[in-house]
Amino acid sequence: MIHVLETWEIKDDFADRVPELMQKMDDLVGPRAHEHPAFLGHATFYQHEAQPTKVWVMYPWRSREEAEDLIGGEHPLLGDFEATYCTGPREISYLNEVPHEHDHDDDHDH
Repeated sequence: MIHVLETWEIKDDFADRVPELMQKMDDLVGPRAHEHPAFLGHATFYQHEAQPTKVWVMYPWRSREEAEDLIGGEHPLLGDFEATYCTGPREISYLNEVPHEHDHDDDHDH
């Protein structure tokens, strides 16, 4: 399993519409992704606090190759969206989880 990290840069003119626009983007590509056999879970959206026009979208996927296959076919769905609302195409990064132990003996009620 990998995590896909998409970085979206929304044009300043649309800064007050980021949640609406990210929902619009998700409506364009989400159904196709959810039907893909490598789908492992829904995306989480993070808006940068200091740069509110920057949004990270992260989701788990079975493999990089399968993610690239899906993403490669999304341009026809996203071309107009990116041209209208974004400063450029989204950036895609692929992340692997770093194993580590949680052996802290603290009790913070969580």
